Amino acid sequence: MNYDKIFDIILRPYVSEKAGNLNQYGQYVFRVHRAARKKDIATAVEKMFSVQVESVRMLNVPPQYGRTRFGRSKKPGWKKAYVHLAEGQTIDLTAID
Repeated sequence: MNYDKIFDIILRPYVSEKAGNLNQYGQYVFRVHRAARKKDIATAVEKMFSVQVESVRMLNVPPQYGRTRFGRSKKPGWKKAYVHLAEGQTIDLTAID
């Protein structure tokens, strides 16, 4: 896999309270490209952070619709990936810009 393609697959880490609690158990959450596959995500995380990935679970977040005084609005949908690392391995998400 090309090094430039890694940054096209993994867009950014997803930070929330739930994602922070999962870090204790070796699971990390990333916002990924809509066309990314599990194998691509696992390879990208392994090369980017030098860790061993055990499993990847993906979730399609549906678009959100709303109303404003100017009419209807829509926030686009996106995809996130839950990455489970091998025992004893961690990723330092605070060092990422």
